[in-house]
Amino acid sequence: MDKKVLNILTEKCSQENIKKLSDLNNPELMKFVAEYTELCNPDSVFVRTDDAKDIGYIRNRAIELKEEMALSIKGQTVHFDGMKDQGRDAKNTKFFMVKGVEFGSHIHSIDREKGAAEIRGLLKNIMLGKQMYVSFFCLGPVNSDFSIYAVQLTDSAYVLHSEEILYRPGYEAIKKDGREKGFFKFVHSAGELENNVSKNVDDRRVFININENIVYSTNTQYAGNTIGLKKLALRLAINKADKEGWLAEHMFVMKVHGPKNRKTYFTGAYPSSCGKTSTCMVEGENIIGDDIAYLRKRNNKIFAVNVERGIFGIIKDVNPDDDFKIWNVLNNPGEIIVSNVLIKDGKAYWQGDGRPAPKDGDNFSGKWNKGKTDDSEKPINHAHNNARYTIRLSDLDNCDKSLENPEGVPVRGIIYGGRDSDTWVPVFQSFDWDHGVVCLASSLESETTAATLGREGVRKFNLMANLEFLSIPIGKYIQNHLDFAKGLDLIPIIFGVNYFIKDKNGRYLSGMHDKRVWLKWMELRIHNDAGAITTPIGMIPRYNDLKRLFKEVLKTDYSELLYNEQFKIRIPENLQKIERIFELYESNVIDIPEMVFAKLDGQRKRLEALKSKIGDYVIPDQL
Repeated sequence: MDKKVLNILTEKCSQENIKKLSDLNNPELMKFVAEYTELCNPDSVFVRTDDAKDIGYIRNRAIELKEEMALSIKGQTVHFDGMKDQGRDAKNTKFFMVKGVEFGSHIHSIDREKGAAEIRGLLKNIMLGKQMYVSFFCLGPVNSDFSIYAVQLTDSAYVLHSEEILYRPGYEAIKKDGREKGFFKFVHSAGELENNVSKNVDDRRVFININENIVYSTNTQYAGNTIGLKKLALRLAINKADKEGWLAEHMFVMKVHGPKNRKTYFTGAYPSSCGKTSTCMVEGENIIGDDIAYLRKRNNKIFAVNVERGIFGIIKDVNPDDDFKIWNVLNNPGEIIVSNVLIKDGKAYWQGDGRPAPKDGDNFSGKWNKGKTDDSEKPINHAHNNARYTIRLSDLDNCDKSLENPEGVPVRGIIYGGRDSDTWVPVFQSFDWDHGVVCLASSLESETTAATLGREGVRKFNLMANLEFLSIPIGKYIQNHLDFAKGLDLIPIIFGVNYFIKDKNGRYLSGMHDKRVWLKWMELRIHNDAGAITTPIGMIPRYNDLKRLFKEVLKTDYSELLYNEQFKIRIPENLQKIERIFELYESNVIDIPEMVFAKLDGQRKRLEALKSKIGDYVIPDQL
């Protein structure tokens, strides 16, 4: 071991903890731990292995330090973030960039040297008086070609406890072959604490060095800024995937059951509030993952894994009627963390849980009572809109057995879902892979609601639901998707869905559970067991197929009148969408593949031809 490294670690680590590090036989990792031990200057360093004793130590520390508090349901704890630390900090999340390298306006960046100096200044002595925890994880199943190993340095037992629920243990795997694979590195400190929350949130920073696969996070506790292996690791993985020829996606992975016990696997990308989690959790199907997937080609097919083994989900509106499976887990004993909810007599309450909220209790604002306001006299809800739950997928009775399969699952369908009141039909199939990548995935939009911005109908572009996390140019990202199907014997079918189409009076045309039918239709289409009607935007279901599926799946009648309204091709709105996407790619994004403009133009010409033949609005019978 390097003498300087050994001297630094000996000063802060017990011999037992030094041995845990040295047993990994990884000089690069030892140097990394020593460098940030010296910079952050904790009072001591604890190395967490996969051993149950080490895992228990972190859980107990979270309680001892009051980062978490025990609830009345056995095994459950609550964590509170600060009033100004309740979500991802997009403004202060930046990539280190080299001068003269153009990645596009979608990437927030800071000059590499300036960023490094700033973050080192914030990290210097930031852990004084605290203990640093060093832990190791695996992104994706262990012992797999999907596996990416990670090391987390943090002074927050809550962050480490959350990661232990959400990710596979990696210490033993790194000991076995970590030197060959390398690893992602994360450095986090909650900074100075006041009332157990980060005090200096004005100095909150999340800086990403993709060249060295390091993410730094300071003066924050909120999990989206601090749990390195989640969206921060996704940014590193997208860059790694670009170099190595695979895909890192903001996608669920699920299994849909077909006729005669057939099993068909789908991935799906949806922007926030577009139905992603509710889709992969539908009754009768199986979930593998709700958030992030890695996709690789093997044997001329595409395979996918869930990067995680748990869910860090929004708890708002989880109730026994709409989300029974999650509700059941949250209301039974088990290792679960809830955050930023209201606690009364050891019981958690949140918005939309179907129960009367207590008039007082403890929440993220401290002691809370109904009518309490913040510094700007704005009412404080009993639970935050972004309150969360952290659970293991294996606690769900619909968790698929393939979750830990190192081979992954064969992907037969890929779904892209947006929020759209007047353009896309509820479900449709692309003509082919290129059409799907361009006109569905790369044209994905979500429409804001009055509740979020005070004005409905503002469309936010979000290709592949991954725009916020891209660490490569948009044009390169699209080209990677176009190229991904090359050489495949079995190309997944790309579908589009939209659960939010409305009639002329502003009423939703689809019911909450209709997605169960759309999934069954997509499964049948993949195996050529259902027909379709060709339209300018893709292929849509036939009425008789949906009528049968509504009866079989939902036990309800499905009228042809509703079908015609749902699946009417709205030509003016579709043309407007093409113009928006065309203009965006033409004016704001560099190095867009020519295929994008060709496919968009082809769709425009098909729509215009149908318009000249029939009119602005065309029902399926007219096709």
